[in-house]
Amino acid sequence: MGTTQLETVPEPKYWHLKTVLSDALDSEFSVGEILPNERELAARFGVARATLRQALEQLELEGRLQRRRGVGTTVAPPRVGVAVDPARDTWPGAPGDAWQPVDAVETDAVPAAVAALLETAPGDRVHLVRRSRVTGGQPVAAELLYVLAAAVPGCSGVAPVSATAHARAVLHELQALELEGRDRTVELGSARAEDAKQLDRLPGAPVLVVTTRYVSEGRTTAVAVSTYRADTCRLTFGESDPVSLLAG
Repeated sequence: MGTTQLETVPEPKYWHLKTVLSDALDSEFSVGEILPNERELAARFGVARATLRQALEQLELEGRLQRRRGVGTTVAPPRVGVAVDPARDTWPGAPGDAWQPVDAVETDAVPAAVAALLETAPGDRVHLVRRSRVTGGQPVAAELLYVLAAAVPGCSGVAPVSATAHARAVLHELQALELEGRDRTVELGSARAEDAKQLDRLPGAPVLVVTTRYVSEGRTTAVAVSTYRADTCRLTFGESDPVSLLAG
């Protein structure tokens, strides 16, 4: 089998530009400062705007830049450490949970990937709980929590006072179940329009998607899909786990 001589592969122009821009951010700009527009930057560095956009997108992915609606591209502050799981072996909504319930609905419309984890059949009902997380006054994550309606029967067929009350009732009912185990996956993704709005980002902005599966009575009872801002978050796992995950 032949080998690829990586050292002979030329560096992409946008990657070199990213390095030059990164140095400029360190020496010429301060946190929160708005960068010149694309036309000015492309002229300054003598590159096509398409090349510039690639470099800017990479710097956003690495957390050096932020694109803000109605503002433009700004220099990002250092990433904030966000504990994904400060309380071990607990359901969502347990004491110490940093997430806040937003609303909830009962539905049989579940994404295929979540339905596969829950092992639901067509027509099976779930409670979809929306939650948000704010750190330092800044929205850092949005979550969709899918809970089997059959696992929390006390929450079905009852008209809640409000959507938020519905969410709290589902979270409360989960606490009565025995949590037998859970597992988690993390992947890099792009913000959906709804998540982007909740996180004050542009659609397509880089995000970290954490999917957690909760097991009770021998089957998956709930699945949480948590979307974190990749430009501002450094995810840490467990109370004393020193391992952190950096986007980029």
